[in-house]
This record gives sequence, C-alpha cells and structure tokens, in this order.
Amino acid sequence: MTVCASPGLSAAHEQEGPPPPPAADEDGGAARAGCAITVDGAYAARLTHSGESWYPERWTLDGPEPYAVPLPGNQPEEPGTEVQPMGDGRVLIRRLVDGRHTFSLLYPTGPGTGELLLGAVESPEGTVLRLLPPAPGGERAYALAAGSRSSAVWLVAGGSFGPELLAEVPGHCSGGVWLDRTGRMLALDRRAGGRTKTVVVDLGDGGAVSPLLQITPGSDDRLLLADPDSGLLLIGSDAASPGRERLGWGVLGSTLPVRFPECLLMSSDCAMTPFAIQPGQVLTPEHCAVALHCQGPFGSWIGVWRPTERGVRHLPAPEGWLAGAGLWTEDGVLRLPYATAAVPCGVARWTAPAAVREQAAPEAARLPGPRAARPATRGAAGPAQGSAQLAQEAQLAQEAQAQRPPRTAQPQRAPRTAPTPQAPQAPQAPHNTPRTPPAAPPRVPLPLSLPLPSSADEVPRPPHAQVPEAEPPASAAARPVPLQQAALTGRMATG
Repeated sequence: MTVCASPGLSAAHEQEGPPPPPAADEDGGAARAGCAITVDGAYAARLTHSGESWYPERWTLDGPEPYAVPLPGNQPEEPGTEVQPMGDGRVLIRRLVDGRHTFSLLYPTGPGTGELLLGAVESPEGTVLRLLPPAPGGERAYALAAGSRSSAVWLVAGGSFGPELLAEVPGHCSGGVWLDRTGRMLALDRRAGGRTKTVVVDLGDGGAVSPLLQITPGSDDRLLLADPDSGLLLIGSDAASPGRERLGWGVLGSTLPVRFPECLLMSSDCAMTPFAIQPGQVLTPEHCAVALHCQGPFGSWIGVWRPTERGVRHLPAPEGWLAGAGLWTEDGVLRLPYATAAVPCGVARWTAPAAVREQAAPEAARLPGPRAARPATRGAAGPAQGSAQLAQEAQLAQEAQAQRPPRTAQPQRAPRTAPTPQAPQAPQAPHNTPRTPPAAPPRVPLPLSLPLPSSADEVPRPPHAQVPEAEPPASAAARPVPLQQAALTGRMATG
C-alpha cells in the first residue's frame, strides 16, 4: 500500500415489545447511516442527489434552526462516495479514482465550492478502505483499510502533510468505535482464527494492539457502540446463543459479565442496531438512554431503551428520517435529522421519560404532619433559634392543656402553672410534644459497575458509590480492561 500527498487548492405513539440486534453491512460492520454527525452535534454531512446528479451537502445543527449548504463539485459524484463533517464546518470527501482513494476538504465559497486536496492512498486488490466514524474534537479524520490478512489505520485529515499510516493490525478488521474523548483509543472488530473479537488500538502509543472483548473463546463478539462518559458498551455476540447473535451491554473496565436482556432478543425477520447513547451519565451507565434503529418486514422505526428497563419503547420514525443517524443531548433529548420535499433540512426532537431515579420524590416531601410543611424555619434561623421556637410551642401546648376541664373518669388534677423560664437553660419540651419527622435519608450516587442479577427479570441494584479518581495526564492514557467472561454456567445474565 502506498500513499501520495498533493498540497494545494482546487419524531407518535409508543408501544412496548421485543424486536432484535444489529444489521451488518458487507464488510461485517454496522450498517451505514444516512448522514455523518460530528461528536459535538454541530455539523452533519451527507451525499444527496438532484435527479441523477450526486453531490455533498453540509448541515449546520448548532444554530436556532438547522440549514443545509450544497457543496457540488465540477462533476457529479459517484453514489459510493463517502463524506464526513469536520469540526470547523468543512466536509471531508473520499473518492475512488483509478484504483486510488483521494481525500479532499470541501467548503463553501460564495456561489461555488472550494476544495483542498489532501492526498491519496493506493490499496492493493482485495483491500476495502472506508472512513471511520467522526473522531472526538473534529480536528482529525481517520480511515480503515481492511485486507484479508492485515488492516491499516490511516490519518487522512488533520496531519502535518497528507495521509499518514498510524497502525497496522494483523487480521481482517471492521467496525470502529472511539472509547475516549481525545481520539486516542480506537476499538476494532478483528477476525482471526475463524472468530471475531474486539481489540483496542492505541493511536498515541504507535498503534499498540490489546484485547478488549472476549466473552467466550468460541464466540463472535463485536463492539457496536460506546459512550466514553459512562463507559456503557453495546455489544453484538452469539455467546448467549451459539450461532445466533444477540444484543448485550457491559461497562468499560468492569470485570462483570456482559448481559443479554430478553427485550433485545432478535427475531429472524427483524434487526435492531444501536446508533446513539445519552452522554453525560458519568457514574450511572445503567441510566443512559440508547436509541435503536429497528428494521422489519413492515419498515423502519426507532426504539428507545435503558439498561435498567425491561422493555423497549417503539416510536415511529419521522418522515424522511436519515436512517441510522441521530444523537442524544445530556438532558435526554433525541435529535433525528430528516429531509422531505417540504422540509429539505429538519431535525425532529423526542424527549425520553426521566429515569426511575429522577422520578423518585424525596422522602421528606411525602411525610405527613405540620412539621414537614415548614422545614425552612429551622434551616434558615439555625439550630439555636429552632430549639427555642420548639420550646415555646411546647409551653403553649402545656398552657392550653391546663385550661381544659377535668375528665369525669379520672380524679381531678390541680391546675399547672406556667414554668418560669431560666436564663442559662433553654426550656425543655414535655414528653407529649408532637415529634418532628425524621429528615429524608441522603441519596447515594450509583457506581460505575453493576452486580449480576439473580434472574432474568431482576433489575440490578448498585452497591455503595465509589469516588471517581482524578483524570490521568493525557500522555499516559489508561488502557481499557478487557471484558471477559468465564464459563457460561452460573454467570451468564440474560436480563
């Protein structure tokens, strides 16, 4: 394989139900989405057409309203051309010309389109080269050249001079998932020895390769999606049912086994592919909302699921949805790009219901009695003034009781006089004073990993919280701990 560099210019009703896991493309990876979106959700790019002429189009998504800018070249593009948005608004394009893969950056220049040629990569026959998903930061772009015996990772945009070969991985690789926010740790699905296992390529350490996912020695395990904030992983594997791939989940760095929920069990005529995970849930991966692209005999729709839930919410896809494309915001809003004749550039929004932990009301708000209705008195005035007020209320209660007429069934008691207050000591409340309800127990944040449930329908309960460690320096990024599972007997979780 050789490289040539040439500088210069040139959203409905919800239903509950089961459907299934990932549809793969011809290279064994996840199916291609209708458009590519930057990690921060600011830009998107797709290849569209007018009649029989294909051209790139850039979408701006971080403004008040989304809008599209066409970027046509001097001649129509081929249908298989790949495009990817960069963080600065330019669009990377990969073209196949005379057996070479050329890379350029496109940008609008008034009525026309500017083009910056980056270079070309020549690949031997039998090698498939494609762009990897947008990298965090948006400053660089990568490509994977997969051959029958080895695969190569290329830096095709953002380098010092043209495409650069970063790593060579033995075996045929597919997929491509970023595991961190710096664009250093890349997960690839490598097929070697007749089995597919996920490995990690450290692009900051000369392309060092280490294993990541190996559920059983004889299973095919692929990483479909990952969230760097929470460590949530979506996995496709046949470990739970040999010969039949199922959708499971785990936590990056955890030694607990991968779980395969029954609600994500695939059927023979359907497919379910995860395409977006809710970010920002640092200590609670089990509360991340996951968007699923569902396909079946009756069309395409969207599923929403959380690891703590026992079912999938099924939503009709918006008209003109760019299938498989979308992203979550941290507050749980799913954004789905779509294009129709009436709305050539639109984004549908759907807000996920709050997780169970967010819906639970504090205990103090549910306690009856007059004391729970006025907690601000003690909190605002301080403990000393609060104690004095409670003593004054107790004294008034004593005086009111002393003025009541005596009961006939009991001997008459002498009326009590009001106690004389003493300066050095605060008056004490009598024993019949109404008791103040206890304060609500503090809420403990959930940890990063989950215990193994004892049954398929049990929702896992987290142990005590763990204090997150300080972030290591960028030059010494920690390598993920492999997700492994011993013998399936007694350890395979299905819910």
